[in-house]
Amino acid sequence: GRVLVTRDRETQTYYALKLLSIKSVIVSQQTEHVKNEKDILSALKHPFIIRLYWTHHSDQFLYILLDYVPGGELFSYMRRRGIFDLKTSLFYICEIVVAFEHLHNLSIIYRDLKPENILLDGEGHVKLVDFGFAKKITNKTFTTCGTPEYLSPEIIKVLGHNKCTDWWSLGILLFEMLTGVTPFNPKGVDSEIHGRIL
Repeated sequence: GRVLVTRDRETQTYYALKLLSIKSVIVSQQTEHVKNEKDILSALKHPFIIRLYWTHHSDQFLYILLDYVPGGELFSYMRRRGIFDLKTSLFYICEIVVAFEHLHNLSIIYRDLKPENILLDGEGHVKLVDFGFAKKITNKTFTTCGTPEYLSPEIIKVLGHNKCTDWWSLGILLFEMLTGVTPFNPKGVDSEIHGRIL
């Protein structure tokens, strides 16, 4: 999809308008992920989580109005800087912890933490985005999803996972911030990465 920056004429507030081709969503079998993301984001209001304001659809497109987050992806900052110092790393990690606590208190697990899914607002605070893999759970879930180098052993072994998988991926992210690489070298096919994790 595409993302357009829009502005409310009355309030002068900026928003991000995400346009998704309905045909592309269906062809790529993302219908469930898109619906899931909409349902979960509709129930959330937190300073460190992207906010969904409105959805609409036409014959061709889904329209999703979200917070405008001008700082870009944490991924870009990590690539430019190589590594973060401990103080900077802990600043971001602490904000993600607060976001995770909010989600977990609502029985929602995120399941896709990675630098590309963390945006920074104009003041440098985090916003978690991309809730396509997030899920409301009561106990455990068995779906295999996420980015290979951030997956917990429970997801890989299909033993059932819960909010602990979010804490695992947070540890991976902290390691990457401090060293510039993930602990389970991302080079190679998924099965090789899974083997290193296990």
